Amino acid sequence: MAKQVIFLFLMLTCLIFISPTEADYNVVGYGAKPDGATDATPAFLRAWKAACGSARAATIYVPRGRYVLKAVEFRGPCKSRVTVKIDGTLVAPSDYRALGNSGHWILFIQVNMLTVMGGTLDAKGAGYWACKNSGRSCPPGARSITFNWANDIVLSGLTSINSQATHIVINSCKNAAVRNVKTIAPDQSPNTDSIHVQSSNGVTITGSTLQSGDDCISIGPGTTNLYMSNIKCGPGHGISIGSLGREATEDGVQNVTLTNAVFTGSDNGVRIKSWARPTTSFVRNVLFQNIIMKNVKNPIIIDQNYCPNNQGCPRQSSGVKISQVTYRNIQGTSATQKAVTFNCSSSTPCQGVRLQDINLTYMNKAASSSCKNIGGTSSGLLVPQSCL
Repeated sequence: MAKQVIFLFLMLTCLIFISPTEADYNVVGYGAKPDGATDATPAFLRAWKAACGSARAATIYVPRGRYVLKAVEFRGPCKSRVTVKIDGTLVAPSDYRALGNSGHWILFIQVNMLTVMGGTLDAKGAGYWACKNSGRSCPPGARSITFNWANDIVLSGLTSINSQATHIVINSCKNAAVRNVKTIAPDQSPNTDSIHVQSSNGVTITGSTLQSGDDCISIGPGTTNLYMSNIKCGPGHGISIGSLGREATEDGVQNVTLTNAVFTGSDNGVRIKSWARPTTSFVRNVLFQNIIMKNVKNPIIIDQNYCPNNQGCPRQSSGVKISQVTYRNIQGTSATQKAVTFNCSSSTPCQGVRLQDINLTYMNKAASSSCKNIGGTSSGLLVPQSCL
């Protein structure tokens, strides 16, 4: 009997070592050097090829250190789930032009069942911002990490600093979870949106701290079933649906929720903006609730006359249909006298807008509100007084 028990123990031990549940791929084993100087792009691609082709769930591991990556594309589909676990820092080349004209730095495309965990991205964007601000001819700017046509993905615990353009892009994805990420860029860095979502369904963004020179979260055409909670925004331009309606034929945005958020010193709080042009686009079924504003210039704003530099849309009216938008339990301080601005379209007025329990002050006094071309209801405590 004892011999049988020993035999079974040895067999189980062998199975454990012979058939691990996951295959592991360390980028250092594929030639990456964590010295912050050597181009690690080929090594990362070799590790990706091996992991993506694995019949078992695979983990790509990036140990501590600094790894220089040029513009890189990790393409699927893969045979099994892939996890990228990063303990180190991925660094862009010092010369911003080295990322080229593709518009991306790190791109995951057509990859399903992907998890990216931890780590830091340092895009070294300052040189690119200087180019943009100088008026010189510059590349389009690289988004730090992009997910295109990727389903069932998780991005967790990532820190992205000094992106050239947008930090994180979720485009044409289904079931994407962004958790506990941090973005850091100066408030004057151009177009450094923290997170951009478009043409995607079933995205959640939770527990994240977003500091940027543009929108903390920008929500583009074709976004449906987006849930955001426990967000800290500022500096930045707030959380924006839009801009929408730039194209005559354009998908709309629907079923969006933001709950439990704090905006600190941002240009806007919750914003919906559309171009003053005819379009098929729309915004409907949106809930903004349980939000604290701290010295925010435009805490609540709908702007349907977005027309930068008055080019391409002067004397036109927005066709974006905005309806069923609820603002509930929003309180704090406005940095300007007008805390609530509803500037809706004369040809397509906003409908079904609801204000409930709003308390926004300016310099310890009630702020003001303004309404144009809007219909809706208000209830509960309303400071400033509702203009609906």
